Amino acid sequence: MLGEKKTYLIDMDGVLVYGEKAIPGAGEFIRKLHEGGHKYLVLTNNSRYTPLDLRHRLQRVGITLEGSHFYSSAMATASFVQSQKPAGSAFVVGGTGLYQALNEVGYILTEYNPDFVILGELEAYSYDKIIRASQLISEGTPFIATNPDVSGPSNYGIIPACGAVAALLEKATGSTPYFVGKPNPLIMRLALRYLEEHSENAVMVGDRMDTDIIVGLEAGLETILVLSGVSRPDTITRFPYRPHQVVESVADIEP
Repeated sequence: MLGEKKTYLIDMDGVLVYGEKAIPGAGEFIRKLHEGGHKYLVLTNNSRYTPLDLRHRLQRVGITLEGSHFYSSAMATASFVQSQKPAGSAFVVGGTGLYQALNEVGYILTEYNPDFVILGELEAYSYDKIIRASQLISEGTPFIATNPDVSGPSNYGIIPACGAVAALLEKATGSTPYFVGKPNPLIMRLALRYLEEHSENAVMVGDRMDTDIIVGLEAGLETILVLSGVSRPDTITRFPYRPHQVVESVADIEP
């Protein structure tokens, strides 16, 4: 791998954007990756949005990327279930991004005898769908969730996210979901396969020790923690593992 250009997997919230604003230097960092010929993906646990939705979100704050540079837990989940049961079926509680990803791998979406119950991210969950998911899981349908995040930001402040609803269903049914997104190293391997790259040549850039950094380490990637999101220098000492580098923001990374 010596001499090869590094491949970058980049978390979005807290790394490229914070709320509705671009983090200073984020657009320049992406430009450097592009002009330097690096392979890269913006990797997000949020399964609610399609790649084009994510592209539009960054474009609104002045960061221009093609849709092909995004990889979400929805895409990883679709790839995973397709590998487990090709051309299968699923009962889905989730957003457009998850529906689109499953459609693209040829999955049938149904509430009658599905192969999987798949829970994703939504701004508002339908209680009727939660009840149906609970019934199917109780009957023995395997339970998958796109990501374990228990809360997330919205226009109304912090709201329950996929992990919190998964906990509700687990409590109601006694069945533990399989989470595909970070910190499961599976999403890293799927993202690298999407890029046709190897972990030995890849870097994970994120703002969370408990998801971004641990998943990068467990998947064998170099890791860079940025302090532009939720982590602070004293955050690092709370964990028994360390990132390879710590920087203030992506503006300080020279690819």
